Formats: sequence, C-alpha cells, structure tokens
Amino acid sequence: MTDDKPRPKLRFRLEAFPERYSLPPRPTSAAASVLDAHRQTSFLLPDDLFLFERVMNVQLQVVAANARARSPQAAGLFTMWSRTFSYLTDACAVTVRASYSSATPLLRAALDCIAVQRSLIAGGFAEYEEWFAGAVSRTKERTAIAYNVGRFRAASALAADERLGMLYRLLSDLALPHFGPSTLVIAPDTNHQKIAAGFADNAFHLGWAELLTGWLNELAAAQVYTVLETDVFSLKATLRADAEAAVRDVAAAAQGGRRCYVEHEDDHFVFHNFRRTATGQPRRVIL
Repeated sequence: MTDDKPRPKLRFRLEAFPERYSLPPRPTSAAASVLDAHRQTSFLLPDDLFLFERVMNVQLQVVAANARARSPQAAGLFTMWSRTFSYLTDACAVTVRASYSSATPLLRAALDCIAVQRSLIAGGFAEYEEWFAGAVSRTKERTAIAYNVGRFRAASALAADERLGMLYRLLSDLALPHFGPSTLVIAPDTNHQKIAAGFADNAFHLGWAELLTGWLNELAAAQVYTVLETDVFSLKATLRADAEAAVRDVAAAAQGGRRCYVEHEDDHFVFHNFRRTATGQPRRVIL
C-alpha cells in the first residue's frame, strides 16, 4: 500500500559516467597461467582488443554528448545501455585472463539488454513509459522505496535479427550448465577417447580468445548501431561518422583469416579453426 498523497512526477537524470574506457591492464599479482593468458591475448589479438577499446570509447562519446537527456525514453535506453557497457567491460576483463567460462554469461546478459533497447525503440517505448509513470513509490507500512519490477522480454527483437538471434542461442547454450557446452569450455582439448578437463583453469586457448574478442566487438558494435537508429539521442555529424566507421570496421574484422568462428548448421553449432595455440592444428568441433 502506498501513500495517499499525490505522487510527484518522476524525473530522470544521468549523474555519472566514465570519461574513458581502457583495456584491462596486466595483472600485477596473479597465477603464472593468468599472466601468460594476458600476455598471449595481448600479443596475438592486439587488433581485436584495440578495436574493442575504440568502440567502447565511441559509446562513451555518445553518452557524453547526450548526458543532459531527461526524457523517459532516454531513461529506458541509458538504463539498459549502462548494463550492456558494464557486462562487456567485465567480459573483456575475464577474457584476457582466460576465464572463458565466466565471459559467456556476461555476453548473453549484454545481448539481452541490447535486445530490450531495440524492442523499446520498435514499440515506441509504450511499455516503458507505462512502467515509468509508476516506477517508484513509497510504502507506509515498511517505510521503504518500492520499485515496480516491470518484467520485460525482448525475444522478438532477437528473432528479427538473424545474426544476433543465432548468437543469443549459442551464448545461451554456453552460459547455461548444459553438459556438452560445459565440457567444451573447461575441456577444449577433449577427443573421442579422453575428456581432458582443467579445474578453474586459466590456461590460454587461442580459439576461445578469438571467439570471445570477436563477440565482444560484435556486441559493442550492435550497441552503437542501436543508438544510431533512434532519434532519442542527438549526434553531431562527426561523431555519427566515427560511430558508423567503428561499426563497419568491426564487421570487416570478422572476415577472412584463420581465426576461429562458429556457424549454425542443421540445428548444430559448428566451430571452425578451433585450436589452443597459433601453431596448433585447427580442429572442427560440433556442438
């Protein structure tokens, strides 16, 4: 039960945001395997990492340019966008430490938040505005501030994008405790004779590193593309051009080469060029 007094109109204000994103630094104190994973990821995949840093900073430039936005629509996008940014930041941090099993749930959560933004934009923010009108209230009996949960799913937004829909299904399989994906993550050198698992292992694996840095860039670019496609935020021509160029460069980086990638074939996910080291024999894995 809430107070009978008229509820003041809820206002939104963005009070804080980072000025700049920087890649995770080399750990000062960590296990030898973690230090080696950071070294090898930085040495073998510098272009992926620097591109990710660039796209993340483009996001922060767009945020800074629109920090004074006050509308409920801006509130809805900023809320989900902030979560996306944090998930991607943390996913990069664990990826360079070869904590690959921790990265996939973060990427799945980031994609969920991107999907919500796209769904809100497509629906004209109707559901969010309805929630916003009574989002926060004060209760008498508990002397507390009550948040309306506002449960929302955005499956339709993922279904409308073939690539993101496929990636969401794959990340869901990898993030959930299914038997096959769990084995693939912790025992990537498994063959038909032996499951060779590492317990809480941080050994570098080039295939996983290539996949995860690629997905980091892809989701960071998807976030940029999402805010470019709405009129809620305004961008100067130069910033829009920088953002569009970053999205194009992410798409170009995913093409060609011997890097590991995944295709969806006949209800299975096929991993190509899956190998532990740069000189290792590329393998094909079916999940």
